[in-house]
Amino acid sequence: MSQAPTAPAPSSELKPMTPKEGVFVLHLFYHLNREGWNVLAPDEQRAGKERLTALLDGLKAREGYQATSFAVVARADFGFMLVGADLHVLQETEKRITAALGAGVLIPAYTFFSMTERSEYISSEEEYAAELKGQGLAEDSEDYIKKIAEFRVRIEKYAKDRLYPTIPAWEFISFYPMSKRRNVDQNWFSLPHGARKELMKTHATTGRKFSGRILQIITGSTGLDDWEWGVTLFAHDPYEIKAIVYEMRFDEVSARYAEFGEFYNGIVLAPAALFERVGI
Repeated sequence: MSQAPTAPAPSSELKPMTPKEGVFVLHLFYHLNREGWNVLAPDEQRAGKERLTALLDGLKAREGYQATSFAVVARADFGFMLVGADLHVLQETEKRITAALGAGVLIPAYTFFSMTERSEYISSEEEYAAELKGQGLAEDSEDYIKKIAEFRVRIEKYAKDRLYPTIPAWEFISFYPMSKRRNVDQNWFSLPHGARKELMKTHATTGRKFSGRILQIITGSTGLDDWEWGVTLFAHDPYEIKAIVYEMRFDEVSARYAEFGEFYNGIVLAPAALFERVGI
């Protein structure tokens, strides 16, 4: 029985390639080459599915790593989202996934490489303190001290959620890349920081309307991919994806300054169910 080529394990002498903060994220989308699959003997097909399942299970078994698989709607067949701190691990897993079902069986349809990041538009403690003082609260007042303590807890949780998100066990996933416009009269990066912050504040207010219905993971890809950000949305009902994207596009930050790439949507399935769904 022939074996599909697999990537060699990283040398133990290689230092982990980890970011200063946050984690790496890979979105992978594949077409299934059915002709290539159909020429494989049944035992080769079985071994290929076992390899792919073991790859995903093995990654999820590593501390600090996550993976999800899904059946892509229309644009491709297979979809995977991989998350982790060591780029050696994610890149090796990517190469092994591509080869797992057999040479030329999985054909890349689209990929996206990004990293989790903080938002530059979150209020600092100094800004929040100034806001409280503007409301007439004295620094030594009980209310001021309580609000500052609550702010610190809230910001710490927000930063952790942004930098080290957890992929939820929700049924539907939608991914799209985006960038901000640099047109002469629509240059996001020529706006003062304060103006950009106010526009993003309004955008976030719209997003909070969908709390509990949408879970969003935003990752940065400037210098890593062709777009500046990747947006991954999880929902129980695809209707909510359509609703939030439609409503947020009326915010000025989107209507005036945003460019969007293609959307890739999928139904989250474990590998065995995924194989059944695509008919292999």
